[in-house]
Amino acid sequence: MAANILSVQSISKSFGNLYALDGVSLDVVGQKVSILIGPNGSGKTTLINVISGLYKPDSGKVLFEREDVTGYPPFKLYRLGMGRTFQIPALFWKLTVLENLLVAEKNNPGESFLKSVISRFWKDSELRTVEKAARILELLGLSRLWDQPSYTLSGGQMKLVEIGRALMSDAKLLLLDEPVSGVNPTLAHEIFSRILRLRDELGLTFFIVEHRLDVALKYVDEMFVMALGKLITSGPPNEVMNDKRVIEAYLGG
Repeated sequence: MAANILSVQSISKSFGNLYALDGVSLDVVGQKVSILIGPNGSGKTTLINVISGLYKPDSGKVLFEREDVTGYPPFKLYRLGMGRTFQIPALFWKLTVLENLLVAEKNNPGESFLKSVISRFWKDSELRTVEKAARILELLGLSRLWDQPSYTLSGGQMKLVEIGRALMSDAKLLLLDEPVSGVNPTLAHEIFSRILRLRDELGLTFFIVEHRLDVALKYVDEMFVMALGKLITSGPPNEVMNDKRVIEAYLGG
């Protein structure tokens, strides 16, 4: 049985008199695709922001691979292997698809002022980085678009590029914020199919916030449901969707 890669323990977060998170606890199993759902204002985005280091919780802990990472800044979590995408992609618009992935590589010797002027220090590393990026583009179905400026891509393709950038960091856990929001149904299913391929071939773990249940339910292993800042239930999708609490809180009864 796979171990938990992420553990959220009694996380609370308030903004003034608004309690966005009220003692939320959950465990994300490694090498699985998990989804977090809930009505608007339930605290989903706040929870993702706490996990990814954008917010510091008022109380509680976040454990990543059993290490207490509570309050770690995003760059430190990035180095540890936690990647994050956002609902609205933020690419380097004038760079090509390939270049957008290359800039995400960690510890590139060519970024050193002294080493950058002597090619023998970075030439082999640069070749390995390009090969790595090409492999990721193939897994994401973007190989034919490698030389296209990112501003020419569709919304769904942009979201795949964001996932690709996270993979360049050798991420083990990817937090995805609505990866198929605003994407046509055909490409939405393709994105989730690619996520499953990444899980199976690279052993990655995905924790996804998504409203498009008509698409996502076919692909996820585990579901978590929030309402009013609390986790109200979790489990396999077929069980969760038949839970009366979910019907009342999320589907409107």
